[in-house]
Parts: sequence; structure tokens; C-alpha cells
Amino acid sequence: METRYSADPVRYPRMTTKEIRDTFLLQNLFKPGTIQMVYSEIDRVVVGGAIPAENAIELLSADELRSDYFCQRRELGVINIGQPGTIKVDGTDYHLANLDGLYIGQGSRSIQLKNTDSKEPACYYLLSYPAHQSLPTKQAKKADAEAVHLGSDAESNKRTIYKYIHPAGIASCQLVMGFTELAEGNIWNTMPPHTHARRMEVYLYFNIQTDHVVFHFMGPPEETRHLVVRNREAVLSPSWSLHSGAGTARYSFIWGMGGENQAFDDMDNIAIKMLK
Repeated sequence: METRYSADPVRYPRMTTKEIRDTFLLQNLFKPGTIQMVYSEIDRVVVGGAIPAENAIELLSADELRSDYFCQRRELGVINIGQPGTIKVDGTDYHLANLDGLYIGQGSRSIQLKNTDSKEPACYYLLSYPAHQSLPTKQAKKADAEAVHLGSDAESNKRTIYKYIHPAGIASCQLVMGFTELAEGNIWNTMPPHTHARRMEVYLYFNIQTDHVVFHFMGPPEETRHLVVRNREAVLSPSWSLHSGAGTARYSFIWGMGGENQAFDDMDNIAIKMLK
């Protein structure tokens, strides 16, 4: 497990492109036959990716967690961005099609990730926060998710937000998670942008076409920077940073938050005229 330490708003304006990328951009999360995990001191989030091979992969604890098993003091959200697969939690199988999700509650001891067909593997995105309450493990399907339609073709930001783990959906201790799909011909997400000082957020960008990228914007409104992001790369967004992006073609992204509350609309909106 890799450990990442963050920069504060004072250091951030003086960082080089490489320093910003090394601090906030998570690459190489998905390697066949392995689980890759990054531990960030921002709200102690763990971000990971897993592509099983012929045999199941077991999610184990790490020295950074000082726990007997991964979910001993944590909860975990998973969304499958690959082909169909199965996650076995404490002996119960959960079958995940593409874009199905799974909430795994604190106290779950055995977590195994596997494929339906090893020639067409699943690709599991993992997001975990500390938890002080044990809640039931529950599966999320795209067809059952709360879908919110936002934006317009005229503003190039027509998109659908699918909410999986949230107070009106699958209950969790602090994790809020889902994904957003942009409509064909649209490129902007979360514009106008916002911050939320009471929690951090992680974006995983996926379904980015070959030879295309997303420009992810971050920082305080008066001191913005950007990251060039490619397919299946993630961005850590601290509470003081806005988070928004524009792609050279349509794409999707998984969003996940953890912090002081779970109110999805607890946002501090930023007018476009305030951006610099």
C-alpha cells in the first residue's frame, strides 16, 4: 500500500506540475492479478483497484492500517467498471455486472474478488473510509439507483448522476458514493464548481477513449490549476479544493466522499465569474 501526504493551500500555489501530479493524481491503480491501494492522510481514505486473474484475490489488511483484517475499523465501497464478476463477503456471493456496486460494512472479515470469466476480467474500484458503526453489506445496481439528470447540451454538461451509497439509498457510516455519465457530445462535469469544507472527495475517471484526456481543475477559486487525467486514473480532492473537469470527448467518473456529514447537496457553490 502506497502512502500519500497532501499539500495545504499555502504550499499548493508554489508546486510544480510534477509535484501536483505526485500529490493528487493516482495512476496505475489497475494491474492484472493484483490489488493496488493508496492510503491518503486526507480523511484517511484508502483508494484502490483490483483486476482478478484466474483465482480470486483476497482483500487483506496492511501495515498502514494496523488491523487484523481490512474492514475491522473501515467500510468499503466497490464499483465494477469491467466485465461481470463476483465478490464474496463472509461466505456470501454478490454478482456484479458492469457498473454494479457493493457496500461492505465495517466488521466484514473475509472479502474475495473474482471474475466470472478470467478472459474478460472484472475491474473493481475500491474506496474506503474509517467507520465507527457496523451496517449491512448491500449490493447496488444501476437500474435501482437514484438517477439525477443535470446540465444541457447548450452548456456541454448534460449528464446523469447515479447515487448508490447515500442517506436515501444504501446506508453507510460516512461513505457517499456513486458515478456520473456524460451524454454524447458533452464534456464538462461539475461546472459551475463547488467545494465542501466538511469532507474530501475522490474522482475516478473511466471510459475515457483512447488518445483522449480529461483536464481536471482543482485548487481554491482564485488559484486554480489543472491535472491531465487519463483512463482509469483518480484524483484526490481535499476539502479546500474545487473539483471539476472537461474532456476532449465524453467520459464517466466515480465520485466518493467522506467527512463530517453525508448530505449530498452540502456544497459551497462557486460562481464562474469568481474563477481565476
